[in-house]
Amino acid sequence: MTRLPEPTPGTTVLRSGPLTWVQQWHWFERTIPSARRVNPTPLADHCHIPPPATVADVHAALASLTARHEAMRSTVDPLRPVQHVHRADWAPLPIDHVDVPTADTDTLEAATAALAACPIDPERQPPWRARVLCEQGRPRAVLMAAHHVLIDGWGLAVLIGQLHDHLRGTGVPPGPSVHPLDTISAQPPERARAAEREWLRRFEGNPTGVLAPFGGTDGGEGRHRLQYRSARAHDDLARVAGRHRVSPELVVLAVLAHDVAARTGEHRFLASVVVSNRARSALRHSVDVQALTVPVQIDLRPGAAFAEVVASVATASAAAYRYGRWRPAELVAAQARMDRRRGVLTVPTIEYNCYAWPRDYLVPVPDAPRDGAWIRSAPDEPCDTLYVDLARDAGVVALDVTVGDHLLDAEQAMALPVRLCGVLRALADGAACRLPARPLAAPAPGWWRAPQGWAHVATVEDVVRGHPGVLDVTVRPGGESASDGNGRGEEASWVGAKTGAEATGRSDGPCLVAHARTAPGVTPEDLHRHVLDHLDDVPGVLAPRRYVLTPAAPVPPADASTPRIRPRPPTTRAEQALAAAVEAVGHDAPPGDGVGAPDAVDMNRCLADHGVTLVAVPRLLALLDQFGFAGIASDELAGTASLGRLAAALEPSPPRAPRGGDTPP
Repeated sequence: MTRLPEPTPGTTVLRSGPLTWVQQWHWFERTIPSARRVNPTPLADHCHIPPPATVADVHAALASLTARHEAMRSTVDPLRPVQHVHRADWAPLPIDHVDVPTADTDTLEAATAALAACPIDPERQPPWRARVLCEQGRPRAVLMAAHHVLIDGWGLAVLIGQLHDHLRGTGVPPGPSVHPLDTISAQPPERARAAEREWLRRFEGNPTGVLAPFGGTDGGEGRHRLQYRSARAHDDLARVAGRHRVSPELVVLAVLAHDVAARTGEHRFLASVVVSNRARSALRHSVDVQALTVPVQIDLRPGAAFAEVVASVATASAAAYRYGRWRPAELVAAQARMDRRRGVLTVPTIEYNCYAWPRDYLVPVPDAPRDGAWIRSAPDEPCDTLYVDLARDAGVVALDVTVGDHLLDAEQAMALPVRLCGVLRALADGAACRLPARPLAAPAPGWWRAPQGWAHVATVEDVVRGHPGVLDVTVRPGGESASDGNGRGEEASWVGAKTGAEATGRSDGPCLVAHARTAPGVTPEDLHRHVLDHLDDVPGVLAPRRYVLTPAAPVPPADASTPRIRPRPPTTRAEQALAAAVEAVGHDAPPGDGVGAPDAVDMNRCLADHGVTLVAVPRLLALLDQFGFAGIASDELAGTASLGRLAAALEPSPPRAPRGGDTPP
């Protein structure tokens, strides 16, 4: 195999500008450990080389496409959401060549997966790479991989399509190509702010985790990934879409929503939908990043026929797409603040992608039937959300499912796409498929429904019990047990002290109550902060709204609906380093330049409370590295964990080897 060349040093930048609103998320995501990423990075696919095209023709075609598309010659700044467009010849084309015994389907799939596993450095290298497969000296196929921060799945498909057209001698579509920096001016800030308000309003009014209690295994921590392919469902989907005059992609989303509502009894929830956002014809032939995730508020009526279901989903989808241009950095920070106030981790119930990229990350087994499924399970890879990807290729519907086994175990995951295709078959035959008024599946034992979502009571107990000074704890749903502060019905060791609304007899709906026997000095504030700090880590955890402690603990004011958390300045070296970094990025200035007093940073609050947004996370990590600390992943900084908890996870940075030598003893 030939080695990829290094870029030519020197000033090659033609123009620079901010990343678009879609690119910012992928720019942040590249800093997340690969096991936690939602989107595959890099993306990869392939095409055959039509005869009599040669390797030289492949190089010439890719050189032409590089000159045409700025995304193919752009890099990103490591610490700021900025992209730089280089000259077409700024670096050698990132192409290598591999000889294979035969370029059959299995070889192509395995080689594409291998190329996707090769890292791409979007900060210093072109954001794509290509590999030519040669069989007995003849070029048979081109594999391409692209980094999601600059080229999305649709863009990769456009790129490969135009490459194939070049090799066939048909050229590319006429007209100018739209580039990311050309679209920046089309992002009105007023629309972005309206989108942010709309998105947060929808989240605040919807339950979360509605699938959690309806399947899976106790204490599930694994992940199941499967692909189900059906030729029959392809025709059924086309018939149902034509009958209801909507797109096939929207039909599948409606069928998925129908299944969730029918099984769980939840008729109002959120679906996080990935769309290509290429409605304008000028964008259909661009290779840059246009795909976005929009929150679609599903609101269904019990007993409704599928025609009403699909109409409701279509209306909700149209409303969501209108609010697609939000500011991701500010949005993440605002959501984190809201999550902290509500005491709930808002993970969308469903992630739905209309295009599965890469299309065959699970290679079908040899001689597998045309209709069937391939599954892979990994017990050490948690997944908090149900992901369903749809692709329609060559007369086959492919449904890719990724789900954690606390939501659906392996058997239930396998049954999901089969059930969805069964609904399509019934709809194609003319069935009404009405939504049942009651759920078809009973909640799993131990789960309790709160206004914020579903909670696993035993898991909440374990989290509260993990706080230092908690000797024992019982968590119960609100009701009569919550109103009895004298410990009646409890063991003699439970002596209650009422807090907040309990003390006045008021009740604002169902809530969890933690009856805790504690050592002196433990307060409801301590327990509240402790539970909030674990929202990102443990599925099924909600923050109890009320805490009943022993009389040794102080009681908050009677008018406090939730415990107030007292400020705490940094004390340890790690906390002081994190506080200094927060001050620096919050004031957009170097540390130590009079930007403020790190001692004033409250370690009991999260980063969002201090105004640190998503786009500042890379710089914050870089500052911590300068201060000699590491050990925090970037996605942890986007959550609701307090600064104190984040600082506790910091570790001294490993010693660096000096230039030209090894690490000294």
